[in-house]
Amino acid sequence: MARYTPPIRDMQFVLHELLEVETDLRRIPAHAELGRDLIDQVLEEGGKFCSEVLFPLNRPADEAGCQRADDGTVTTPAGFRDAWRQFCDAGWPTLTCDPEFGGQGLPSVVGLAFQEMMNSASQAFTMYPGLTHGAYDCLHAHGTPAQRAQFLPRLVSGEWTGTMCLTEPHCGTDLGLLRSRATPQADGSYRITGNKIFISSGEHDLAENIVHLVLARLPDSPAGTKGISLFIVPKFLPDADGNPGDRNAVSCSRIEEKMGIHANATCAMDFDEATGWLVGEPNKGLNAMFVMMNAARIGVGLQSLGLMEVACQNASDYAKERLQMRSLTGPKAPDKPADPIIVHPDVRRMLLTQRAWIEGSRAFAAWLALQADIAHGDPDAEVRRDADEMLALLTPVVKAFLTDNGFASTNMAMQVLGGHGYIREWGMEQYVRDARINMIYEGTNSIQSLDLLGRKVLQDAGAKLRKFGKLVSELIDDAGTDDDMAEFIDPLADLAGKVEKFTMEIGMKAMQNPDEAGAAAVDYLRVIGHLVLGYFWARMARVALAKRDSGDSFYEAKLAVARFYFARLMPETAGLMRSARSGAANLMALDAELF
Repeated sequence: MARYTPPIRDMQFVLHELLEVETDLRRIPAHAELGRDLIDQVLEEGGKFCSEVLFPLNRPADEAGCQRADDGTVTTPAGFRDAWRQFCDAGWPTLTCDPEFGGQGLPSVVGLAFQEMMNSASQAFTMYPGLTHGAYDCLHAHGTPAQRAQFLPRLVSGEWTGTMCLTEPHCGTDLGLLRSRATPQADGSYRITGNKIFISSGEHDLAENIVHLVLARLPDSPAGTKGISLFIVPKFLPDADGNPGDRNAVSCSRIEEKMGIHANATCAMDFDEATGWLVGEPNKGLNAMFVMMNAARIGVGLQSLGLMEVACQNASDYAKERLQMRSLTGPKAPDKPADPIIVHPDVRRMLLTQRAWIEGSRAFAAWLALQADIAHGDPDAEVRRDADEMLALLTPVVKAFLTDNGFASTNMAMQVLGGHGYIREWGMEQYVRDARINMIYEGTNSIQSLDLLGRKVLQDAGAKLRKFGKLVSELIDDAGTDDDMAEFIDPLADLAGKVEKFTMEIGMKAMQNPDEAGAAAVDYLRVIGHLVLGYFWARMARVALAKRDSGDSFYEAKLAVARFYFARLMPETAGLMRSARSGAANLMALDAELF
C-alpha cells in the first residue's frame, strides 16, 4: 500500500534556486565543468533506482531480517544481494569518491541528495554503503599510500564494504574505557583481540570482503582516550594479488535483536588475535576515526530526513483518501458519506509540521554538504576555513535536530493513519521503529548537545556561532526593507538577538558551575536548530516570493509552509530558553537513591 516518489522538484529547488550550487562549485577546480544537467540526471536516475529497486524490498526485508548461521556467517534478506549488484553495476558507490581510486568525483552536495532518497527507500540497506563510504573517508585521509592503494579501489567499487568498530559491552560514548588490545608483530602487523557490539553491517553476504576499522590499545599506551589506536582488520586477509585470501580471526557471535532496521546486520563481533594494520599514528586513533564519525553523524541526519519524507508522503495520501466525519465549517465532499480527514485542522497541523521539518532540513543539509565541498576544494584558504568551521559547528545540529524531528514526524505520520498506522500492513510503524535508532547511535543526541554547547560554542567564546550569525544578519539587513518579507524576517531577527544574549548567559553560568551547561545543552541545541532552519526558511520564502506570479503552485505551497513554520514551530524557542534558564538545581537536587 505504501509508495515513495522521489522529491526531485524540491531537491532541484534547493540546489539550483536556493543555493545556486553551481556558482560555488565552479570555484573548485575538480567541479569547474559541473552543470545543472548532470546534477539533474543524477537525481532522476538515482530516484528511479531508489523507488523501483530499493523501496519494494523495504517492508519484506524488515519482516525477514538477517539470519546468522552456526559458522557465524550472515545472510541478508531476499533481494538485497541482487539490489547490491545493481547498485554497484550502476556505479552508485563511486559517485562522490576520488577518481584516483575509481570514483566519479562528484560533489558531496549531489551525493547527499541521492543518499536521502536511498534512506527513504530503505534505511537498513543504505547503511551498508553508508558505513563503507565512512571507511573510505577515513582511509583516504589517514591511510598510508600502500593502504590506500590496496583498500580504497575495492571500497569505492563496492566489491568490499567497511565497518566502524568502536563500542564495547562496557563502554559506548566513553571510549576512554575501551579494552580491546593490539599486540605488535615482527612483520609490522598487529594481533587484535577484543569484543565489539552494535557493529552495523558487521557481517553479511553482499560483498566478497569486509574491512573493519577497529579501535584498540597498544601495550603500555596511555590511559583514557589518549591511548587509543586505529587498525584495519579485514574479514579475509588480502593475498599477494590483493584479493581475499585466508579468513581472518574475526567473527560475528550474534546479530543484535533490535526494535528496527532489521534488514541491517547489526552484529556483536569477536576479534581473537585477528591480523590488523595500524592506521595513522599510534595512540591517535580517535582523531583518525573522527573523520568517519563526523561523516556518519551527517549521514544519520539524512536517515531521518529520508524517513520523514516517505512517511509524510504516505500520511498525506491517506489524509486525502480517508473519510471520517464532516468539516467543522460544513461538508467539503457532499457527494460522499463523510469528508476526507485532510479537512480537519489538527490533521493539517500534523502534515504541515512534517513538511516544515522536511523542507527546512533538506535545505540545511544540502547547504552543509556544500560547505564540505568548499572546505575540501575551494582555492581560497580563508573560504575553506570558514566552511570548515561551519561544518564543525553544525554537524551536531544536523545530527540531533533532524533526528529528534524525524522521530516526532514519523510518529505524527502514524497518528494521521490512526489505527491503520499502528498496523504493520500499512508500513508506517516501520518508519517509527527505524527512526528511533537515529537519536541514539553515532553519539546520542544528548552528547551532540554537549558537543555543540561545550566544544563548538563555549570553547571558542562563540566565534564560530558568530560567523553563522553574520550570515543571518546579512540576510536580515538585505531583506529588511522588503515589506513582503517582514513576516519571515521579523521572527528570525528576534530569535537571532535572543540567541546572542542566551548564549552569553548560559556561558557565564557554566563558568561558575559546569553542570549548568549540561542542564541547558539539549534545549540550547534545539534553539540553535530553529535559528538555522529559520534562516533557511526565510531564504526559501524570499525565492518563492520572487516567483509567486509564475503560475507554478510549487511556490505558493512553499510560502504556505514557510508561514506555518514561523507562526507555529519557531515559537517553541521561547519555552526552550525559559526551560534552560531554570538552571541545574532542579535537576541535581534530588539524591540519586531517591530515583
